[in-house]
Amino acid sequence: MPPHREKKGGSTMGEVVTREYTINMHKRLHGIGFKYRAPRAVKEIKKFAEKQMGTKDVRIDTRLNKAIWAQGVRGVPFRMRIRLARLRNEDEDSVHKLYTLVTHVLIVKGGFKGLQTENVETSTE
Repeated sequence: MPPHREKKGGSTMGEVVTREYTINMHKRLHGIGFKYRAPRAVKEIKKFAEKQMGTKDVRIDTRLNKAIWAQGVRGVPFRMRIRLARLRNEDEDSVHKLYTLVTHVLIVKGGFKGLQTENVETSTE
């Protein structure tokens, strides 16, 4: 019988981390009627953040919301660069220990070529 190995340190879902992603809104909104595009974009970003960060509690920054709605309900940008930050919940009586804050990263138009998912160093206060 082989010797028992040390157990690896569980899941990394418990740690605080910040990453930048480029999300293709165009493919996520294909076939959605004009009047439902911006609201669906918000839902799709929340779904994406929930999947990537593994937290049920996802909060969208007001600047990201403004960026989604900037060209109206039907003119959602084809691609968006977003920063997902998994943070500790300060609210003591909350069910979830961690939440995800989604913020907008400003990229010049057409500047998405070659961008990849990046870990962002967070300053510890």
